[in-house]
Amino acid sequence: MVVDDHPMWREGVSRDLTAAGYDVVATTGEGRQAVRIAAAARPDVVVLDLQLPDISGVEVVNGLRAAVPGVRVLMLSASGEQQSVLDAVKAGATGYLLKSAALEEFLDAVGRTAAGDTVFTPGLAGLVLGEFRRLAGQPPSADTGAPRLTERETEVLRLVAKGLSYRQIAERLVLSHRTVQNHVQNTLGKLQLHNRVELTRYAIEQGLE
Repeated sequence: MVVDDHPMWREGVSRDLTAAGYDVVATTGEGRQAVRIAAAARPDVVVLDLQLPDISGVEVVNGLRAAVPGVRVLMLSASGEQQSVLDAVKAGATGYLLKSAALEEFLDAVGRTAAGDTVFTPGLAGLVLGEFRRLAGQPPSADTGAPRLTERETEVLRLVAKGLSYRQIAERLVLSHRTVQNHVQNTLGKLQLHNRVELTRYAIEQGLE
């Protein structure tokens, strides 16, 4: 699903996705309408502009996650401003790509987002990890019942925190792509987390990066 208030941009992105073999189930230029449409269309991935005319992209992310649990959101924005990036990620966006990205980079980002990877325009990943490290430096809340991860789950978690894709982790550990996905899903369940961004933050807090 493509959400952008500029018709030419929205239509161009949709054409590029369709040409690359993706099924674009819906397009819209308004945030509230995006949430309503998503509830019916059930997209796997939403390519979302940060700046919309009615509500902010961050508000749309919150609405999308409530309407379609498990949806993955790739922010596509002209703004690389630090606070915009952090707000989007904290709201639950899976990735953040600048509109200046090349077509090949954009299509790769969509594919990686669909696979569950976190994707950021070069330079922004360090910003996000830096913020998580800052937050991790704050006094932790008391936790007497921390879940126990297996040795393999911990190994996969460490590589997730380093920013490796599922495919790269599979190659590094000589595992199948599906096995790596299963380890990540099991770890998310044990830790009661929702996505790889939260998983990365947890890993950093635990000193696993």
